[in-house]
Amino acid sequence: MRTKFELAGIIRRFGKALVSKDKLTPYQIKTLHKLVQCRTASLGGHEEQCDCCGELRYSYNSCGDRHCPKCQAAKQALWIEQLLESTLPVKHYHIVFTVPHCLNKICLFNDREFYRLLFSAVWKTLHSFGYTHYGVESGAVCVLHTWGQNLSLHPHVHCIVPAAGYSLSGEWKHIGTFENYLYPVHQLSKTFRGKFLDSLMRWLKKKQALAGFDPLIQRAWETKWVVFCEPSMANAEHVVRYLGQYTHRVAISNQRLLNISDTHVTFITKDYRDKAIKKQVILEGVEFLRRFCMHILPRQFVKIRRYGIYNHTTKRNLKLQFKKEEKVDIVSAEKKPEKETAQERLYRLTGFDVYQCPVCKKGRMCIIRELPRIRSPGRYSVNSFMSLLL
Repeated sequence: MRTKFELAGIIRRFGKALVSKDKLTPYQIKTLHKLVQCRTASLGGHEEQCDCCGELRYSYNSCGDRHCPKCQAAKQALWIEQLLESTLPVKHYHIVFTVPHCLNKICLFNDREFYRLLFSAVWKTLHSFGYTHYGVESGAVCVLHTWGQNLSLHPHVHCIVPAAGYSLSGEWKHIGTFENYLYPVHQLSKTFRGKFLDSLMRWLKKKQALAGFDPLIQRAWETKWVVFCEPSMANAEHVVRYLGQYTHRVAISNQRLLNISDTHVTFITKDYRDKAIKKQVILEGVEFLRRFCMHILPRQFVKIRRYGIYNHTTKRNLKLQFKKEEKVDIVSAEKKPEKETAQERLYRLTGFDVYQCPVCKKGRMCIIRELPRIRSPGRYSVNSFMSLLL
């Protein structure tokens, strides 16, 4: 679905002002550079022609960056299928761990370490509750989000947790005896707060920065932390597709953009404090880009992580202890997909046929000419980025 306004257009219009006003990291500049080039002649592509009506079409290559709103749909569909093959056919719970806004300054101080400690505290909390409440090795698939609806900094982790675990005696055990929650959410909140703040204080002390952030830490201790838990879901496929909505989202999609003027950007948000009513928000263009850059994750930082029985290493080790009759009951047989091209797989998963002629809907688009890159890949720098902008 094409939209009138795109994030790339905002970068082109306000990128120079942002670079001159704020100090961006080389990786942030590289990311913005790639988003501007996505699906343009700069990256090259190919010329196609319909074998039925003769329609010509120029298809340009995608940047493939995980922050690009135009490159995530296909990745999301493929990720969902891969996870479905390794998900237990049991009920799952959706749990969201959120940190208070008073810690945002610490996150901006070192986002990589902050997010690492956040993931660690989330899993330590879930892991400990699995043993204390049910005596099992549990598991989780966790996805990091860093934004709120208005692009503010709002770090939180979405988790899907199976209602099953592997006991110390080497047997599968179904867990979650309550209808609406897997663990008591108030206990989860307090335990999560303690584990995260303790690890955060230890790290700040090691960096000799604890004194400067101690007032924020003390305020966080006094704040009521929120852990949200949804009722158990129908089946494995439903919960994976549900989590798939969160995995490959970016801070803002092109569909939410309403207008780009010479000075401001207008976009849609959902106000969850007011029954999730959609509202318009107007921000200065430079401020919009500044907020977007806060959500560019550190280089090579993994934002989707598997733990416990969903971790590949743990799963491989535990398989050595599986009994044949137990494995049949709780672990679905592995599906080995037939050999297929990327385009065929995309059509099977999404129903979108990249080869179909967009005009006559009958013919097939055939590549007749390769289009080389206009710009050399080279090194991403401030100067090369500025040369792309208006």
